[in-house]
Amino acid sequence: MLSYIVKRLLLMIPTLFGVMLLTFTVTQFVPGGPVERMVAQMSGYGAGGETGGNMGLYQGKKGLDPERLDQLKKLYGFDQPPLIRFFKMMRSYLVFDFGQSYYHHQSVASLVISKLPVSMSLGLWSFFIVYSLCIPLGIAKAVREGSTFDVSTTTILLIGYAIPGFVLGIALLVLFGGGSFWSLFPLRGLYSDNWAELTLAQKVLDYLWHMVLPVLSSTVGSLALMTLLTRNSFLEDIRKQYVLTARAKGLTENRVLYGHVFRNAIIPIITGFPGSFITAFFTGSLLIETIFSLDGMGLLAYNSVMNRDYPVVLGTLYFFTLLGLIARLLSDLSYVMVDPRISFEGRN
Repeated sequence: MLSYIVKRLLLMIPTLFGVMLLTFTVTQFVPGGPVERMVAQMSGYGAGGETGGNMGLYQGKKGLDPERLDQLKKLYGFDQPPLIRFFKMMRSYLVFDFGQSYYHHQSVASLVISKLPVSMSLGLWSFFIVYSLCIPLGIAKAVREGSTFDVSTTTILLIGYAIPGFVLGIALLVLFGGGSFWSLFPLRGLYSDNWAELTLAQKVLDYLWHMVLPVLSSTVGSLALMTLLTRNSFLEDIRKQYVLTARAKGLTENRVLYGHVFRNAIIPIITGFPGSFITAFFTGSLLIETIFSLDGMGLLAYNSVMNRDYPVVLGTLYFFTLLGLIARLLSDLSYVMVDPRISFEGRN
């Protein structure tokens, strides 16, 4: 086991390096980089031959002074060859120094930390709701295979899975957010404007009230998928020979289901638990955050790409890729923890 873990950790190094190298290379060919954007802004301010507030950097039709342009490139670090910039960037990333944002003018780490509460709220609530509901519901559907309950819940789940999260979010806002029908839930944000005046209990209730619609919008699709996966996994094990043998020995149905079937059928669900749990902390949904006016990681990622904010794009990519690789390792190790029949020692 130890040798397998060491091998996987060593394989993370070239994988992470390759992802960063590929992304960095792509950014070198994308038009409209930070220097070009700054020059364009100066050009806009200098329309009509005036330099405006740019202190003489832009000189109307003459464009930007070459000396000032070199200073601007140096400011953004583009005065060095791409290969040198890449290795300097990776050296900083090894100590988790992600630099300063071009657009927000603050460190990438502090910027990400400021956006995490929104993404963590959406991700963690969705994660706990999905896993707390999909397992009992999936078991109930598997035990009642073909019944009215199974058919009706499957139909509802498939309809929920077919509806995109952002479409469901818009529909919920129209129905319950003060649109054409009922004004039951707030439209935007994580808390109300009078948050500072509320007591602790009122703050908790206010926060939960704000999270109902966005969490519901982002949960339905995952809940449908995980519930059907649980149902099919249990059905597959219920039909195996060891279940017939257990029943022939006179074991009760609950003992057969939860003492034998559960341990085997739950493996595909539990093994995805580590990756889903880690991902829940940091993932963001651009459309959900936009619809409900939540300033989280999804909106940050979109704005960073659109504004060519390379420190944010590359820094968050490095961090999340590393987390993803660790999550995959934990998922593989969880196989051994939940199923002793699996061993990595025999792999060559």
